[in-house]
Amino acid sequence: MKATDLIPRTPAGRAAVLAILASGAIGFGVARLTETAPPATSSADSGKGKPLYWYDPMVPTQHFDQPGKSPFMDMQLIPKYADAGGGAAGSAPGVNIDPAATQTLGLRTIAVRRGELASGVTATGTIDFNQRDVAIVQARAGGFVQRVYARAPGDVIGAGAPLADILVPEWAGAQAEYLAVRRTGNAALAQASRQRLTLLGMPAGTIAAVERGGRPHNVVTVSTPTGGAIKTLGVRSGMTVTAGQTLAEVNGLGTVWLNAAVPEAIAGQLKPGQSAQATLAAYAGETFSGRVSAILPDVQPDSRTLTVRIELPNRGGRLKPGMFATVSFGGSPQTALLVPTEALIRTGKRTLVMLALDKGRYRPAEVQTGREAGDDTEILAGLNEGEKIVASGQFLIDSEASLSGVEARPIGNAAPVVATKATAALYETVGRIERLTATSVTLSHQPVPAIGWPAMTMTFALPDAGVARGLKTGDRVRFGFDQPPAGPTVRRMAKVSGQ
Repeated sequence: MKATDLIPRTPAGRAAVLAILASGAIGFGVARLTETAPPATSSADSGKGKPLYWYDPMVPTQHFDQPGKSPFMDMQLIPKYADAGGGAAGSAPGVNIDPAATQTLGLRTIAVRRGELASGVTATGTIDFNQRDVAIVQARAGGFVQRVYARAPGDVIGAGAPLADILVPEWAGAQAEYLAVRRTGNAALAQASRQRLTLLGMPAGTIAAVERGGRPHNVVTVSTPTGGAIKTLGVRSGMTVTAGQTLAEVNGLGTVWLNAAVPEAIAGQLKPGQSAQATLAAYAGETFSGRVSAILPDVQPDSRTLTVRIELPNRGGRLKPGMFATVSFGGSPQTALLVPTEALIRTGKRTLVMLALDKGRYRPAEVQTGREAGDDTEILAGLNEGEKIVASGQFLIDSEASLSGVEARPIGNAAPVVATKATAALYETVGRIERLTATSVTLSHQPVPAIGWPAMTMTFALPDAGVARGLKTGDRVRFGFDQPPAGPTVRRMAKVSGQ
């Protein structure tokens, strides 16, 4: 029988054979991902000393003191040695990746860098009336409505627009008395009688008309003190009104509010007085500028958002309450420690990155993230500038690290920046400026685990005043310092968000 006779003659048969060969190749590639030795049956055979513990690769977080069968899977427990993970004895934990597999998997590393992160925040909102620009029109005296001027709720009217003519019988007698007193020539009595007309609620224009015409005017035209949209209208022809009764409510349209829903996670970046730009579907390609007038104190429980109120000028009344808008909040870029967003591994409980160590070794590290802008994410803690991380393919390494039981580096154990010939080693932490002079800065800072410092308040030297340019007392900053013979010296300092 020839070898060619074993190849199926039908297309379906040939496809099945190819699938079997492909699965074998995949298994071979996965087997080469990490440089691991076959599980040792005893510590004497392994040559690695006594195991630290035994574990099930499917449940690497559960450790056992003795070898045996896994209670979780039908397999033997695997020993864990002090130098496991491909590193030399005494080295930091991690996993080794075959250099050939690194290229095959397309692993790409990138250095943690310091750069400018745009502080812009984008949200959506709706246009609403400016509730500070409301006029209430009331009847000044009891009477009867003789005429209305065909107004309706929702109408847009100008300032001084008439609403209704009201007959006030009480005013006729008071005005006749005033005219009679004026004819006596007694100035004091005339002034007292005129004051009585004012106290009865007569507008100054009505009193002036009585004086000019010399006859009573007991029909008054009620008009609006300001222009805008009629929100409520409670006056109709023939009805009786009483003193103080609300006849209409008019809301001005010179400015409007844009109520934007901002997630509470980023609301701390906003403050009253900050500039904002809005775009509306009704006016494509046009931008409306305004400022944040208030951040309302309550959080919407269903959406976990805060309402940020922006006041916008409304020239020509083009912005209508109820319109939908997209708003972006401006702000100057801030210096921050940045990594590509694609490099983050979000587990739900924490966020990890995969550190690229020396000699093809990798280790997960826990990080605390801040703002995001574009393709970059701010790192608040857990990494230092210059450390290398995996930007693509990190999920495969993370899976192998989990199976090998490699623990992630905690946030507090981030290594300091390695010294070079050009620059001294810098230690980084976050603090608050308590006092600032031209030559020194006093900071209340967080712990510095790399050199064993606890959280405390201390004074650092400032060799260059430009390091603190734009900063002031009370600012929260991330700073890097070294320890020359003259004492701790701040070499760089940048303001961070979240004050």
